[in-house]
Parts: sequence; structure tokens; C-alpha cells
Amino acid sequence: MKKPDLSHTGTVFRLAGPTMLEQLMHTAVQYIDTAMVGALGTAATAAVGSTTTVNWLIGSTIGSMGVGFLAYISQARGARDYDRARRASAQAVLMMLIVGLVFTALPLALAGVIPAWMQVEESIRPLASRYFFIIYVPTLFRAASMLSGTLLRAAGDTRSPMLAGILMNVVNVLLNALLIFPARRLTLFGASLRVWGAGWGVVGAAVASAISFVLGGVVLMLVLWRHREISPAGYSLKPDRAVLLPCLRVAVPAVFQRFATSLGYVIFASMINSLGEISTAAHTVANTVESAFYVPGYGMQTAAATLTGECIGARDRERLRSITSAILVLETGLMVLSGALLFTFAPVMAGLFSRDVGVIALSSRVLRMVALSEPFYGVYIVLEGCLQGAGNTKAPFLFNVIGMWGVRIVGTFILVSLLHYGLTAAWGAMICHNLLLFVIFVLYYRSGRWTELTRKMPPGRDPRGAEH
Repeated sequence: MKKPDLSHTGTVFRLAGPTMLEQLMHTAVQYIDTAMVGALGTAATAAVGSTTTVNWLIGSTIGSMGVGFLAYISQARGARDYDRARRASAQAVLMMLIVGLVFTALPLALAGVIPAWMQVEESIRPLASRYFFIIYVPTLFRAASMLSGTLLRAAGDTRSPMLAGILMNVVNVLLNALLIFPARRLTLFGASLRVWGAGWGVVGAAVASAISFVLGGVVLMLVLWRHREISPAGYSLKPDRAVLLPCLRVAVPAVFQRFATSLGYVIFASMINSLGEISTAAHTVANTVESAFYVPGYGMQTAAATLTGECIGARDRERLRSITSAILVLETGLMVLSGALLFTFAPVMAGLFSRDVGVIALSSRVLRMVALSEPFYGVYIVLEGCLQGAGNTKAPFLFNVIGMWGVRIVGTFILVSLLHYGLTAAWGAMICHNLLLFVIFVLYYRSGRWTELTRKMPPGRDPRGAEH
């Protein structure tokens, strides 16, 4: 096997590093949010966590619209066709408006019934509904933040989304401190200070998140509008078939993939919620803890998608091979380290978010189970990023639907609903799902069929059809 070319390490980390830091900051704030809400009790934690998978469903569906524009813009930049990149950016703004408005109306209309659909205990349904309603009021700004960030990353700018994310998170934490808790006295450097507080509890956490979404959307739209390579300024927002259709051909399978898999997460979570408050809280805590240890994977996925698109746009087959192999080696090393840390510190991390001994013990058990599969999950994430940059979203759609519905949902239904096993069995089905995706994506990647540049060519011809 050819030794990976690690000379691209600097390029990879230049793109992946800011995204990792952004994800790490987002996760740190999620940790703080969960810890602050957790201080209000197990019921508050369950109320916030009970609709988390619905948030994933909506957020990932919105975010997946950006995949088509990411592939199009990164390939246009690789070909140095900046006019085409700007036209695509304008069409992305159009889709941003449509998607943002649709996903504002639907969640607000359904906020009262979603906790019941999720089989949340009746005592916490009203609180869960209020939290859900508030965080979806500013969905248009949330869509602006996600899609603008994707466009900037496609242009190789991962620093601006990182800085905007840090700003959003700092504001979110400060507002949490003021809105969740009542007025109180704090001791700082020996001095006693009275701090104002609204005392809104879970509702305060929702309001803080909503305000931070608005801020992030405004900031990133301003950055996008001023970007020298992909600014939509001066370009029409009317539908442009020549640009929009190729982007949608890539985006639509990605949207269906995210919707189908996220709907699977919703059903998976509803089966867990039926196990009771302790399992729901433990599942929420474990998901929160685990999210920090996926940071290397999603950072590398961004680099893989952007660099793959640029290589394809430039028709550079050798660079594509060397970059993808380098990213895979780097990602595997990072995720092995990440998994080892998660396994070692699982009880300590779980203890940050709950004071309930039963919740800590159960969440620690499932975290140590999933820690062993982290490297495999990381490889699958990076390979999916490569396919996204190549504009190949049909294969990931098929693979993910098979894994989610054929393994995770069916397995969890059998183990939890029929055989009446608990949370550990459900997470076992989830791990099997991730391992299956690792195997399928590796085999597909090695086949070379994932993009025209890596398909087997007749001897004496390069991917552009020129004779050697």
C-alpha cells in the first residue's frame, strides 16, 4: 500500500483547525447549558433533552441544503471561476430564505404536540413544549448562520464561522447566567456581589439560545456579503436554473438523507424516552458528553469536503488521492486519542451534568461502550465529507438509510420494545449502525467509483481524456 503523503498536513489543519475550535466552543457551551439546566433538577434536564433529536432533525435538514452549494462553490473555486461561485452564493441566499421560513412555521405549529409524540412523561410535557417553541422563533436567523457558514467554508474561510460561533456562545453563556437563575449573591476574590437574575429556569435557557441564533445569523450574513470571492452582492436572488439545478441535484439527496436519518434519531430517542426519566436523562447526558469527542471528525470532514471539491474543480487526480489519504491518517490518529480520553474520563464527564447517581452510572456505561467505536466513526465521517465535496450524495443517502433503519431502528425496537432491555442495549444497536457505515464507506471509497477522477481509466489516459 502506498505510504500516505502527509505534506498536506498544514493545509488540512488550516481548514480543519478553526472548525474544530468552533465545534469545541459550541460543545463547551452545550456542556455549560446542560450543567446549568441540570442544576434545576432531573426533570429540567429531561424537558430540554427530550426534544433534542427533533432539533437535530430540523437543524440537519436545514444544514444539508448547504451541501450542494458547498460542492458547487468549492469546485468553481478550484476551476477559478469566481463569477459562477458568486451566482451560486446568491442562489443559496434564496434557498436560505425559503428554508428558514418553512422551518419556522412548522415547528411553531407543532410545538404543543411534539413532546407527546416523543413519549415524554406527561409531567414535563408543558415545559418541554415552551422550550421548543422559543428556540424555533428565530429559525430564519439560524438558517442564515448555518448556510452562510457552509458557503464561507466552501471558499476556504473557516476562521469567520469560528469567530462568529465563539461570539454566539459567549453571549449564550452570559445570558444563561442572567436568565436561568434568580437574583443571588456571588463571592468573587473575597468580595460579595449581588447579581441580577430573571429566574426563568428552562425558559431562560431557551431565550438565551434564541438571542444567540439571531446574533450569529446577522454576523455571518454580513461576512458573506463582504467576501471578495463569493459575495452575492449585486447578483439576482431570482431562481437561476443553470446554477440552482446542479446544486439541488446534490442537495436534495443530502436533505433526504439527513431527514431520514434524523427521523430515525427521533424514533430512537422516543423508544429511549419510553424507558423513563432516568434513561432519558442519562441518554441526554451521554449525548452531550459524546459530542465533544466527535469534534476532530467534523473538523476533518469540513476540510475533506472543501479540498476534495477544489481538487475536482482543478481536475487534479494525484492531489485528490494524496489529500484524502492524508486526512484519513490524521483523522484516525485523532479519533483513537479521542476515544481513549472518553473511555477514561466518562464518569467524571457525566458527573458534570447530573447529580443523580443512577444517571451518572448509566451514562458512563454507554459512553465507555461507544468510546471503542470512535475511530471507526471518524473514518466514516471523513469519507462522507469527501463524497460531499465530489457532489456525490446519492450513495451516502443509500448507505445511511440502510444503517439507520435496517440496523439501529430495527435493532432497538427488538431489544427495547420487544425484549425489554434498557439503554445499554439501545446504544449497542447504535454502535452496530456506526460500524456498518464504516465498512460500507471504506469499501466504496476503495472501489474508486465515488468520483470520476478516481474511477479506473484505460491505460495511457488521464481523467481529462488527454493522451500521455
